[in-house]
Amino acid sequence: MALSQIAFDFFEEPSLPQKKEEKKPLPKKVNPKPILLYKETKQKSTRGRMSIKDMEATVDLIDVPADEELFTKSYYTIGKVATMFKVNQSLIRFWENEFDILKPKKNGKGDRLFRPEDVKNLKLIYTLLRERKYTLEGAKDFIKKNKKVDEKFEMIEHLKKLKSFLLELKATL
Repeated sequence: MALSQIAFDFFEEPSLPQKKEEKKPLPKKVNPKPILLYKETKQKSTRGRMSIKDMEATVDLIDVPADEELFTKSYYTIGKVATMFKVNQSLIRFWENEFDILKPKKNGKGDRLFRPEDVKNLKLIYTLLRERKYTLEGAKDFIKKNKKVDEKFEMIEHLKKLKSFLLELKATL
């Protein structure tokens, strides 16, 4: 029994006659599922209310100037006020509709112009809603029941400034 060696040449074209391949039409409803090579992670939505941890981190980030600087201008546009509080203009308009103490002047075009007193009232509303976590109804009741709320609010703001000064002084020691 003799074994013979067979050699194949892979680069040689076959000598058999080739048939023309007919192209088959694709089915009408083809929905191939994509192959995921990585796990999709859901990004956190930026809409809605912030978590309490995020709120505590951004409490002192409002950029309302001091009273001396605030009262140098007669009016502030809604855009400037919104950037002071780092909120959307729509939220300022919403608060205007909800709270009676906000009465911005409107020009002929309908643009809202806020007086410095309105900005101070917005600061009070912002503090009640965002920092002290009052509901809208609770903040409205608080403002109605406490006629001397402005004096209390100014005292709280003064104490906050004093606290931040003392903390800075402690850090430098």
